[in-house]
Amino acid sequence: MSAVRVAKPVVVAGGGIGGLACALGLARRNFRVLVLEQAREFGELGAGIQLAPNAWHALDALGVGELVKREAVFIERLLLMDGLSGETVIDIPLDQRFARRFGNPYAVTHRADIHGSLLDGCKENDRIELRASSRVAGFGVEDSGVSVELAGGERVAGIALVGADGWNSRVREQIVGDGEPPVSGHMCYRAVLRAEEMPQDLRWAAATLWAAPNTHIVHYPLRGWKLFNLVATVVREHSGAGHNEEAPPAEVLPLFARNCDKIMALMRVPKSFRRWMLRFRQPTENWTQGPVTLLGDAAHLMLQYMAQGAAQAMEDAVCLAACADEADGDFPAAFRRYQDTRLVRTARVQLSATMMGHLFHASGAARLVRNDMYRGRDAGRYHDALEWIFAAPDYVRNFRR
Repeated sequence: MSAVRVAKPVVVAGGGIGGLACALGLARRNFRVLVLEQAREFGELGAGIQLAPNAWHALDALGVGELVKREAVFIERLLLMDGLSGETVIDIPLDQRFARRFGNPYAVTHRADIHGSLLDGCKENDRIELRASSRVAGFGVEDSGVSVELAGGERVAGIALVGADGWNSRVREQIVGDGEPPVSGHMCYRAVLRAEEMPQDLRWAAATLWAAPNTHIVHYPLRGWKLFNLVATVVREHSGAGHNEEAPPAEVLPLFARNCDKIMALMRVPKSFRRWMLRFRQPTENWTQGPVTLLGDAAHLMLQYMAQGAAQAMEDAVCLAACADEADGDFPAAFRRYQDTRLVRTARVQLSATMMGHLFHASGAARLVRNDMYRGRDAGRYHDALEWIFAAPDYVRNFRR
């Protein structure tokens, strides 16, 4: 093993899912890692998350897949319902054929369960140091690595820096310089319900999306069927930039009033919602500068319509660690290879997520065309169409070998 692996650490800015996954991947390749998190403690915002097979492959590569599976719900179908008529438009079975084809099942869980499993894995690894209340403000590239500047003025020396510091990344601003990501006009209203609060006729073993003009509503079970996740999204102009703010039903319900009675019965259950404004970026051709690179939302912030944000961040982490290992600590070379390997795949997911948003929110004749396009498709056609995204890349599948 090269001495560089036990010299200065790789500094990771951000202690979310992507940052912790990166730390764990690098530590599993015998690199020292220092994770700097701006919050006072390591934690995770949000509620439910969908885990496609490629996400499970990344979790397995990092050695925490079995921990996450303890609370996950392995659903039976992916459903797209017409929110106006109540018609089933898309019905994708997630049966044994699906699991055999993609090497892992499809599941839903709580974001905190993923983050907590990654955090436990990092705490158990003596190559990883975790520091809270440490916001990265900038960096300088030096002959021996990087000098990372913290918000209070302290400087931290590292062999390399990974910016996993989210959509408002200070590391990205120094590399790409494209400012804050634009507000998308897509506003989410989130709630988590107890299982007994969920209408009986909607307690489905499925990730279900109700699509209507300029809106859609998603629900699925969580934590061993104890909870249900509810996310309702509306596309509207001048919707502000609020993040994780409380919203009363009086604000929310009129926005979704065109939906059929069946799903509106669910929307009337929560006593309050949390309002989240979505942001996004167009793909960029470069997110690396010498021994500094980006990962996850800092590199490729995407809308949620492919349910792949966390999965792509974890794939990033596995790929980055593999490239650093192969380059034996030559981080400028490792990060160039990492970017070259990941850029097209992540850009395709970014662009596809935006296009899926148009599909979900179709109105008029476009809505009728969408329904007709998908009506009557068999499972094989759906599985073929999902091959490119759900089949994990070889560098993820082979990481533990």
